[in-house]
Amino acid sequence: MRRVSPKLEGWLEEYNRILNDLLEQGFKPSVENTRKGLADLTRNLVTDCPTIAWVEDDWIHAPHGAVPIRIYHPTPDVGLPVLIYYHGGGHMAGSVEVYDPICRKLARRVRHVVVSVEYRLAPENPYPAGVQDAYAAAEHVWDALDRNTLNYRQRLSIAGDSGGGALCATVAHQSQQDQAVQIDNQVLIYPSLYYTLAWPSLDINGVGYLLEKDKILWYFDHYFQSDENRSDASPLYMAVTSELPRTLVVTAEFCPLRDEGAAYVKRLGDMGVQVEQLHFDDMIHAFLNMEDVTPEACDAVYQAISRFLED
Repeated sequence: MRRVSPKLEGWLEEYNRILNDLLEQGFKPSVENTRKGLADLTRNLVTDCPTIAWVEDDWIHAPHGAVPIRIYHPTPDVGLPVLIYYHGGGHMAGSVEVYDPICRKLARRVRHVVVSVEYRLAPENPYPAGVQDAYAAAEHVWDALDRNTLNYRQRLSIAGDSGGGALCATVAHQSQQDQAVQIDNQVLIYPSLYYTLAWPSLDINGVGYLLEKDKILWYFDHYFQSDENRSDASPLYMAVTSELPRTLVVTAEFCPLRDEGAAYVKRLGDMGVQVEQLHFDDMIHAFLNMEDVTPEACDAVYQAISRFLED
């Protein structure tokens, strides 16, 4: 029998009660309250923010314009491999600042130089602006590190959660045809991989577990504004070659995106790509942003990423 973690049950019950009260009062999602909601959730529930030896804001200088980044180096005197991180938020919310505690934890736990990307968000900057920024970060990350005279190893991994997972996977697939962008690993945390919403978990887990199906549709309708083919934009069905990086996919049983994550694991495995799945049978979407409620699961994610990137 499926059961959400007891640590989440009370939190979800209170969250859903407050949400239902707001809906009865006529509450509707907006860009502003969506961004504030993710920021508040993360700030209130990821409160253990570790000190990192070297942190600096900078830019990726790309042909289409500058892309802000934040760089974390946990041991500046040691040359570490590099991990680019694309934050979640449905392509509409999240930021380098919101994800600062999570990126600090990644830098310390996985012992990488972490580069967090401030890609452009919808609706102000619809598809493919975020993809362009995400790929530019992978193309030009070494220039930014050299400009800051940082000690690093030229070994690149990329990671992202939710909508950031979609960007991460898209970058990985695009890089297969680009000899100038060599990516060794990708890590996808409850990623969004299929923009047409065709998997059963979207209905099974589409109400009552924080991220709801109607909200996902709302996100995507703001992200795609020019009648794009959403299947073509979906990483789940992008071309796969032997150049695709080793992949770790984290999924959650009560996440609406669960099935597309599992389908991606199967597809990559069938195509001969080295792929692993870490599944949490009692977690919901975005639990990494709720660490004070879900500490054991978050610890397991950081441990798994560290082990995977060391292999």
